[in-house]
Amino acid sequence: MSPGTSDCRRVLGRLLVPFLAAALGVLSGCGEAPASAPPAPAVHAPVAAAPVAPPAGDALELGRKIYNYRCYFCHGYSGDARTLAATYLEPRPRDFSSTPPQALPRELMLAVTTHGKAGTAMKGFQGILTPREIEAVTDFVRDEFMARRAENTRYHTRENGWPDHERNQVAFPFARGDIAIDTPWEQLTQDQQRGKRLFLSACITCHDHGRVQNPGTPWESRPVSFPRDAYCTSCHTDTPRSEPQGVDHPRPATHTFAQANGSVPVRLPQAAGPRVGSAYLVHDKPPVIANATALEKKGEHLFQKNCAFCHAGDGTSKGWIGSFLEPHPRDLTSRVEMRGMTREHLHKSIAEGLPGTSMPAWKEVLAEGDIDALIAYISRAFHPIPGVRGS
Repeated sequence: MSPGTSDCRRVLGRLLVPFLAAALGVLSGCGEAPASAPPAPAVHAPVAAAPVAPPAGDALELGRKIYNYRCYFCHGYSGDARTLAATYLEPRPRDFSSTPPQALPRELMLAVTTHGKAGTAMKGFQGILTPREIEAVTDFVRDEFMARRAENTRYHTRENGWPDHERNQVAFPFARGDIAIDTPWEQLTQDQQRGKRLFLSACITCHDHGRVQNPGTPWESRPVSFPRDAYCTSCHTDTPRSEPQGVDHPRPATHTFAQANGSVPVRLPQAAGPRVGSAYLVHDKPPVIANATALEKKGEHLFQKNCAFCHAGDGTSKGWIGSFLEPHPRDLTSRVEMRGMTREHLHKSIAEGLPGTSMPAWKEVLAEGDIDALIAYISRAFHPIPGVRGS
């Protein structure tokens, strides 16, 4: 059973909220906002706001760093809320580029950033950001997007590993949304066809799904490309982040999935350099199970379609998304993290979700038999679970 459109939106909407606070850790302090944080003040009709005073240089750049670190995922790099996440949230995140400063007082923005906004995906950052950081990011948004409507930090620079990015300009119309990516091939020029192929093979992961004439299926969780500069250091690294550039470390030839079950080792792709996307790609590959039962095969399909988005295809949670979530999703292959796991506990975690984490409740999406199939697959593929047949 696959989640329906409305169910997908509901579950994925809940999944997206933690990204605001957990996408890349914390800039200052750590952990979630205190459970006893005071409620957000009542929101009243906007009042006339004073003209925006440009923040000082240091404050402006602090606000930019915080925004690029935490807010862009829903609000967009340039504050226009043109992101994939925004398409799954109701109400949609605010488009700051079309909101004049006079329509949204600074005091209200500070309150919402601090305490969140009820009924939306906007969570409060009290206890995560300091008051100074909240002021800095608020003033940055008001100056950069609302007052000046400026383009934010460019990502495709030489410093970020993108020399001569203009060579990819045939794909730009699809990234900008000038051309819908579901435009029939026969209606595209030869250059546009080249641009579409390039966009679909490399750009689409970070540029979301672009513009389409027919939205169709609302979510496809499998990335087609990965960022270049993050690296998994647990089992197949060349240069850990803590080491100076140029210091190489041996890379094991194989990585064994679910060692507790003696699964077949899988050959690792060899990296071209110390910063490659294949680190995530390795964990995107599911283990190969010999003589899987019908229930386990069903569980594999459900897991790879629904759970691998956060837990990775190999169950380690070391994929692209899992590496950003805090707390990290459970490593289903870890003897330590799976110690004491029972069939009943796993069933409850899947059905009810886990408060304080990104694990949502699936009981309204998956049938009882689907959860049973997932448990059978997890027990066979990743770590044996007492009480599950064959474990």
